[in-house]
Amino acid sequence: MFLLSSLLLFCAAGVAGASECILEGNDEVRVADIVDGDTLLLDDGREVRLTGIQAPKLPLGRANFKTWPLAPEARDALAEIVMGKRATLQYGGENIDRHGRVLAHIFIERAGTEPVWAQQEMLRRGLARVYTFRDNRACSEELLTAEKSARAEGLGIWNNAYYDIRNAVNIDELSRLVGRFELVEGKVVSAALFRDRLYLNFGEDYRQDFTVTVTGRDVKLFKAEEPWTSFLDDAEGMNASALAGEYVRVRGWVDRYNGPEIEVTHPEQIEFP
Repeated sequence: MFLLSSLLLFCAAGVAGASECILEGNDEVRVADIVDGDTLLLDDGREVRLTGIQAPKLPLGRANFKTWPLAPEARDALAEIVMGKRATLQYGGENIDRHGRVLAHIFIERAGTEPVWAQQEMLRRGLARVYTFRDNRACSEELLTAEKSARAEGLGIWNNAYYDIRNAVNIDELSRLVGRFELVEGKVVSAALFRDRLYLNFGEDYRQDFTVTVTGRDVKLFKAEEPWTSFLDDAEGMNASALAGEYVRVRGWVDRYNGPEIEVTHPEQIEFP
């Protein structure tokens, strides 16, 4: 078992439900090629998706897919960090995706000092966003901290309007962004736990305003972690209404159900900035 910086690290204030930074495994590998800013090939033929981050995307043969701004720069930065170097793969959850890619954190050996954590380095350079999953949540607090630092300095993607944090009340803009991964922030106007499904409404009319939803299966994850326990753990879910007035930042894929919405699957997708 690998503990980042040899310590057991817990979530910091502002990150709702961040998982402990505990990684397992010690798979020594060598990087042979770079696919894009968050995907690489090993010399043994395996393809590795750097879990925990999302770098700007290249088309990679996909029809009608436009290159995201700074995608070539992200690919080149990852190449600089890892290409041809000995590395160690560590795992913090599900380790194979539906495409057969390895899901791992990658650490690059460096003589006489701590290894370079590739995910953290990409975030520090402003060339990726934090992108966690229900079954792959480890070290989210450390990753969010690195992202926050780059955003504060306006590095990389944080100096490009394509990656701006969106305002939850700007319905027209959010409606144009359906199908994209976005960060959206604003004040919760009302909240309710109804039939085990959590609704966070960011306007007076849930039929057209931006909404965040959490399904019943996923609500269980929230109930187990602070600060969500105090809002959701009563038998009838009545405390959920106390979320009204909270200012939050949510990350995920924008969809549409009545108005624009993001369906959240795990607490790390919502921050209390």
